[in-house]
Amino acid sequence: MPDKSKIGYRPTWAEVNLNNLEHNFKQVKSRLQPQTKVLVTVKADAYGHGLIPVSKRLAAGGVDYLGVASIDEGIKLRKARIKTPILVLGLILNRDIRSLFTFNLTPTICDYRSAAALSRTATVLNKHMRLHIKIDTGMGRIGVAHHDAFDLIRKIHKLKSIVIEGIFTHFPFADSNRKFTLFQVKLFNSLVGELKKCGVNIPLVHAANSVALINYHESHFTMVRPGLVIYGLHPKPGLGINLKPVLSLKTRVIFMKQVPAGYGISYGHAYVTKRSTYIVTLPIGYGDGYPRNLSNLGPLLINGRRFYVSGRVCMDQIMADVGKFKPRLADEVVLIGKQGKETITVEELADLAGTIPYEITCGLGSRIPRIYIS
Repeated sequence: MPDKSKIGYRPTWAEVNLNNLEHNFKQVKSRLQPQTKVLVTVKADAYGHGLIPVSKRLAAGGVDYLGVASIDEGIKLRKARIKTPILVLGLILNRDIRSLFTFNLTPTICDYRSAAALSRTATVLNKHMRLHIKIDTGMGRIGVAHHDAFDLIRKIHKLKSIVIEGIFTHFPFADSNRKFTLFQVKLFNSLVGELKKCGVNIPLVHAANSVALINYHESHFTMVRPGLVIYGLHPKPGLGINLKPVLSLKTRVIFMKQVPAGYGISYGHAYVTKRSTYIVTLPIGYGDGYPRNLSNLGPLLINGRRFYVSGRVCMDQIMADVGKFKPRLADEVVLIGKQGKETITVEELADLAGTIPYEITCGLGSRIPRIYIS
């Protein structure tokens, strides 16, 4: 168990295996042509794994670009002395433009007004600004509509002090609708071709998320943009890639008592014992991001044996009916990861909670310290 200087006095923690992170990155690289670049998305605290340690390991491993959601995330990386190019995938307000120059961040642009504001500031500062333009080919989120993109890009291309370094789109159906995804690839590829014909050559063309980089080779273009697979998580079953989970979630038994049959457990007594049994209490709850939807469902491992959350998940604690089994106080409990011959995956928890793997790891709060294994 990590010492108190690393996790504090509450024995709940997550272990992040940076060696497995590097393994997954190499697996991605092995699927690509040597010249194809890789942008890894590290937004939302690297999907809950830890923005700075994860980004440093990826930078050391040769990642070409890091993708963040906001200027604030980009600033954290720069203050950590990470020099890898950083793309801000979300949009920014014009009042925040100068911070892009201060911290050498690359913005995403969807309209001419924002591009013109960047151009004016760059000219005043006697600098050039690289930017990426987001194209909406069917996601319906941010991005210029694909049928308006050609004219917009040509206009932005003429702006002073602006370099269009990248163009990208996003797939909403890569895991479930091949026909629509291929339609998006066709639209996007056609736009890139038309731009080349008129002399607008954009070096970084990217569309492929985790599923697409494995199942849609025609979507690789000059850069791919994986997220989930880097963290050893599967966006869909049967992808055929050798991934290693990066994050494990652990806690310890802090209390145990024997209760009779017919004894109600936790709020609302949603669980009532069927026999005389032992109930253990664990110091983790929805206040830590452990989903309340896992009430009476969530699996856990004690001494290599599988048990389940009994009763409703509380803010700070969960309980488990362990029958006649009597673990000792301070025994390690695994909520995500492997213990003995048993394994609990993020994907399993997501399925039980009726959500997606992203939400499980991103939801793990800062109250859970991360311990980095390298």
